[in-house]
Amino acid sequence: MIACITFLAIFSGCLSFGEEKSEPIIEPEKEIRFWVTDANGISVDTPPLELEFVLSIVGEAGPEPSIGITSSGCMFFIALEKPMRSCDHGETWENTADITQAPFTSDPYGWVDPVTDRVFNIHMMGLESTWIGWSDNEGESWLGNPHDSGPIPLNDHIKLATGPWTDEGYGITGSISPIYEQAVYFCYNKLAGIFCHTSFNGGASFEVGGLIFGLATTNGGLHGAITSSPDGTVYVTPRVETPTIIMSKDNGLTWSERTMGLDVGTPNPRKNSEVGTDSESNAYHVWVGADQGVYMSRSIDSGNTWDEESMRVSPAGVISSVFPHIDAGDPGRIAITYLGSEDSHLLNTSDIDGNNWDGNGHYAPDNTTYHLYITYSLNALDEEPIFHTIRVTDDPVQMGSMCLNSGDCRDIGGSNRNLLDFNDLHIDREGRVYVAFADGCTGSCAENNNSTASDSRDRMGTVYYLGSGPSLLVDFGELTEFV
Repeated sequence: MIACITFLAIFSGCLSFGEEKSEPIIEPEKEIRFWVTDANGISVDTPPLELEFVLSIVGEAGPEPSIGITSSGCMFFIALEKPMRSCDHGETWENTADITQAPFTSDPYGWVDPVTDRVFNIHMMGLESTWIGWSDNEGESWLGNPHDSGPIPLNDHIKLATGPWTDEGYGITGSISPIYEQAVYFCYNKLAGIFCHTSFNGGASFEVGGLIFGLATTNGGLHGAITSSPDGTVYVTPRVETPTIIMSKDNGLTWSERTMGLDVGTPNPRKNSEVGTDSESNAYHVWVGADQGVYMSRSIDSGNTWDEESMRVSPAGVISSVFPHIDAGDPGRIAITYLGSEDSHLLNTSDIDGNNWDGNGHYAPDNTTYHLYITYSLNALDEEPIFHTIRVTDDPVQMGSMCLNSGDCRDIGGSNRNLLDFNDLHIDREGRVYVAFADGCTGSCAENNNSTASDSRDRMGTVYYLGSGPSLLVDFGELTEFV
């Protein structure tokens, strides 16, 4: 009976007069979700960091989100007009807005001051002005100024951040009369270029500042997030062909620029780059290179000089990437997030314009899969740094192209501008990493293996945060999940 069953199940096993031959066991290929790479994106023989991330669905649409964490651990996810808050590690979320906050938005942005815990909820009202709201009790109540756009109306691509007062320029006034402990910076673009203003009263009004760079139509009117280091150096990143940072060491009175990345360039179209600074004011500038990889340049002298040779942060197998964002803890300890694709088989196939696809997400074929990646380095200042990258998402964040040029968006079963312009990454007071993004591929799009761009038009607000793994602040060691 056994031989008969064997014969029926495995024909070849019954041809040897009773000797049962076993079929070779074929191990299924393991899905690669973790890479350890060098400064060229090439794999190295180094044990990976043990990193686990926790998923939280905000439950509201969340294109171009900002995230911040207060000292008590409350998360604020700000996208569209709703300042969403979770004080139970992402188990539940609630909209904390009241009548003092913007009723609609053309551009949203949020910021949590890491020193004072003030939460900022700012929104562009058409192109006329910016409605800036703030809360000093974790969203229980708010104040706001519905016409807070600096001295001249007309603004776009708004950003806000805080940083320490220096003893130069505007900082002299700020330190003598500290109406608010931190300098508050507000930047936006208009046809004349990038304008940045400084507030002495915690963002209630902006009396000083002006044009700092470029022309919106030719060189750098659009810009990335504002970053301030512990020594008071402030960074703004213009959207230009050559990777560039603009910085101020006197709280926004004067600005200078530095360029880098000539060896890797940038793509076209492109989105903004970003700067992260660590606890000793070392700076790390990340952007997408012309080959669609994520690259980085470092400064160890507060932005005055930068690496001439760029480092590749993303693994070589990630052939397309967008929306890089960075934060840093102690020296050399950084985390970077971005959306990326490993679909190398689609390179040089027909893109959405019928040309050979080169990896630029703006033209990605309809069946391209984009996931969320997070890259860690604990020795990013070393001569030979190591990068640990994890593909966090189980299913795609986006199928097909993402509009990287708002004047050239496509209707592919709905607009491919569903994710808008950026994601966000910040760390809390313990050095725990939090990432905010909009998920464009949900429901049946995420469940099916044959989804295409027309299925991927959602923009669900989503957060991943570090459940367990090394803190970016040395004193906190290995972090574990919340209980």
